[in-house]
Amino acid sequence: MSDRSSFPNVAVIGAGPAGLMAAETLALQGVKVDVFDAMPSVGRKFLMAGKGGLNLTHSEAMPAFGERFGPEAAWMAPYLAIFGPDQLRQWAGELGVETFVGSSGRVFPAGMKAAPLLRAWLHRLRGLGVTIHVRHRWQGWDADGALTFTATEGTLHWQADATILALGGASWPQLGSDAAWVPWLQQRGVELAVFRPANCGFDLPWSEHFRSRFAGEPVKNIAASCEGPDGRHWQRAGECLISTSGIEGNLIYALAAPLRDSLDASGSATLHMDLLPGRDLAWVSREVAHPRGSRSLSSHLASRLGLKGVKTGLLYECLGKEAILDPARLAAAIKALPLHPVAPRPIAEAISSAGGIRTDELDAQLMLRALPGVFCAGEMLDWEAPTGGYLLTACMATGHSAGRGVLAWLQHRSN
Repeated sequence: MSDRSSFPNVAVIGAGPAGLMAAETLALQGVKVDVFDAMPSVGRKFLMAGKGGLNLTHSEAMPAFGERFGPEAAWMAPYLAIFGPDQLRQWAGELGVETFVGSSGRVFPAGMKAAPLLRAWLHRLRGLGVTIHVRHRWQGWDADGALTFTATEGTLHWQADATILALGGASWPQLGSDAAWVPWLQQRGVELAVFRPANCGFDLPWSEHFRSRFAGEPVKNIAASCEGPDGRHWQRAGECLISTSGIEGNLIYALAAPLRDSLDASGSATLHMDLLPGRDLAWVSREVAHPRGSRSLSSHLASRLGLKGVKTGLLYECLGKEAILDPARLAAAIKALPLHPVAPRPIAEAISSAGGIRTDELDAQLMLRALPGVFCAGEMLDWEAPTGGYLLTACMATGHSAGRGVLAWLQHRSN
């Protein structure tokens, strides 16, 4: 490898997908890159996310894919246009990791695991000359403008021609995303939105009887809907899980943003659960009203409607005795059972976080307007998306664009 001592030096802080993608984008163009991470090893959240099967991206076509980013869809669009789902799958293939589309449209590596992909990626980065420094916790800048780190050998001061921050949000702090970086940017005049949980479960005041019987039980083949504080109606189908504290799972995560925003805006939210999405209200009403003779209501619901177990338990939990014995009110509840979450689960438990650096604090190349030469990427920016491959794709897309932004900025400075 040629001597790089005269090449521009870029520091990338954060060795998750956004930071590693930024490092690769730069190193492919001959830039000397040093990656710093506070943890003992890189990609910890990436590996944890892939524990049950790494969901790399989603096969959903544009523009529907981009619409999953809600209010920030237009802002995210140019970055996804450069490095979106197709480019991500091609990139994985170049690392020797083939991908496939699952029945839900989600895209997975052929082996389902994150570790082989990360190993191949790190091998490529080493071959490109990228140096990775673990156990280096960023502490902002010193009086001379040098990056400051605490490391096992003491305090390190590092001068770089440009810096990319890819420090993550505030979810899963045990894996490194602890938002400890917030004060260092606030002190430099960068405005941030308060971090909030995203893709999270919600607390519900279950009775002890319901909790003891059904905590840990999945509720399958249902649909759910809610309204956000802006009046927009949200609806998704799937399944969820009853927890000791409330409700969680992919269906709930998909509706987490409007539920959380409603709780923030008015202190209340309502989630309507359709326990029989394949049947209309007229059919349900006829079956509920069918004479049941000496059979119990539970037996009647099981034999006529196929409702049993946790679904029947939810009806008894959420409806009073008077309502559950009224066929019309019971039928309506089967199609739209109202649940009233009281709070999202703590951000430390959330899959991801909303909030962070406001997007208007960045220029189109993801450089902070207040800090020339400092670029940002990944979950530390104020956007959110549901699970299903959207989160990881956006982290890598913004990492790729931050790398491209640094290249353009260095080129402009050298002219």
